Amino acid sequence: MAELWEAAGEGVLSLPSGRRVRGRGLRYPFPEGAEPTLTVHLLGGPPPPVAWESRWLRWPDFRLPADREAARSLLEEAWRRAPEERVEVACGGGRGRTGTALACLAVLDGVPADEAVAYVRRNYHPKAVETPWQRRYVRRFAGG
Repeated sequence: MAELWEAAGEGVLSLPSGRRVRGRGLRYPFPEGAEPTLTVHLLGGPPPPVAWESRWLRWPDFRLPADREAARSLLEEAWRRAPEERVEVACGGGRGRTGTALACLAVLDGVPADEAVAYVRRNYHPKAVETPWQRRYVRRFAGG
């Protein structure tokens, strides 16, 4: 089993179940500490190479995932792996797309969809989930 993220670590969101997922902005220096076992890159173009397992979800800045079914599948995989592995989600700035994905993970973890954005803003970053359509995406994520 991998050493998991520190509860109070930089950019780490603790979900109600105890799962921890790190959110990260790729424009900033890599955080100190352990490397992830899985990174979900939320980018409009191919991500930079990393030495660990990663997945790319095409998700242009300020928009929504290009493939909603692939997004759901990948976020469900990240949520399933989080109890035993160091999972992170990352976009350019670490707020909009990353915050939206973290809010979707919160929904998977049992946070009501209409409260998930507030949960992520309170526990990850106050400016997470940047656009009205990203907020709507989170609310609709619960319905599958």
